[in-house]
Amino acid sequence: MVFPFRSLEDFKIEINQDHELFRESMKEFMEKEVRQHVEKGENSGDIPKEIKEKSKELGLYGLDMPEKYGGQGGNYIYLLIATEEMSRVWPSMATFFLINWMFSNAINKFGSEYLKEKYIPDIVSGKKVAAFANTEPGAGTDVAGIQSVAKKIDDHYVITGKKMFITNGDIADYYIVTARTSSEEKRWKGISMFVIEKDFPGFKVESRISTTGLKASHTAELSLNEVKVPKENLVGEEGLGFKYAVASFDYARTIVSAQAVGIGQAALEKLLEYSLQRTSFNQKLASFQMVQQKISESMADIYSSRLMTYWAGNLYVEGKEDDYVSVASLAKFFSTEAAERTILRAMTVHGGYGVSVSTGLERMLRDIQILKTYEGTNDIQRLSAAKYMLKKVYGFS
Repeated sequence: MVFPFRSLEDFKIEINQDHELFRESMKEFMEKEVRQHVEKGENSGDIPKEIKEKSKELGLYGLDMPEKYGGQGGNYIYLLIATEEMSRVWPSMATFFLINWMFSNAINKFGSEYLKEKYIPDIVSGKKVAAFANTEPGAGTDVAGIQSVAKKIDDHYVITGKKMFITNGDIADYYIVTARTSSEEKRWKGISMFVIEKDFPGFKVESRISTTGLKASHTAELSLNEVKVPKENLVGEEGLGFKYAVASFDYARTIVSAQAVGIGQAALEKLLEYSLQRTSFNQKLASFQMVQQKISESMADIYSSRLMTYWAGNLYVEGKEDDYVSVASLAKFFSTEAAERTILRAMTVHGGYGVSVSTGLERMLRDIQILKTYEGTNDIQRLSAAKYMLKKVYGFS
């Protein structure tokens, strides 16, 4: 046994030649087709339509979805590779795809065949955009604290409530929405999940929310005023929405970790390039021991983050759910904070240029703050990982 997991097999990372070929394609795509649009896109708050169209050619919308629904049929590792390479150039773009993947994954895992056939093909083809509306003004990490209500009336549900900080919220066509189908006293047992469309009467995008980072990711506030939803649009079983939502966040968590790896990698590259380019006291910055220390510490941070991220991904692929959830929590908080440390080191080495907008480092620093918060705050990830260890190894709960 390899403490605290069952065997050495649980620590393996399997990345094959197809994965690496895909990585090269992603790198080429991001450098040739996307990088030139990043600053303008962040300033305008949008990802150009032409990039979204070209992304279809790589199959980015449905990487892990079954071929029968128009997907690529790849495994979870493809999502991590795509996310890392996107985030190395434009994290907002990775966030756009993350939410589309979350929607399709939830429908594919928990939805009826009717929902799969109706909604997944539109998302994986890039014809439609999806959002995942769970967070509310008074309920974020506390998923069971949502107040939106869904009342069953004959052959439909009527949903009323508000949703906050919803990514893709003002540009989506389809939304996964969580709402209470029984009393608040039941907490997590009384939540259900639904699919609604932007044109359903009573649904409204209240406003787009300006955020510190990921400025092209479209964060919005939504309201639902007696939105009539067909009973067929209930995802899975009534009352299991909390379980489905938590599973969806678990799915997304390591993808966020891959985002952080991509951002951290970009910061490390800037640190290395500038230290080799800049001369001070008749020496390259790279020749100074304090700079070398920052380089080596950043290398350790990013390499460790990448290994932990793909380790979690491998556990997901193998269906080792309990171990996966624990490692995903570790990967998420470690990778986001490792990226932040690397960015700050790079800013220090850049001196005055480090705080200028032109280097792109300040944008990375703003972006990483959001990654530390969404899909479960870093504090809750620490608690989750510790509770898993204490319960599994020592039987403490």
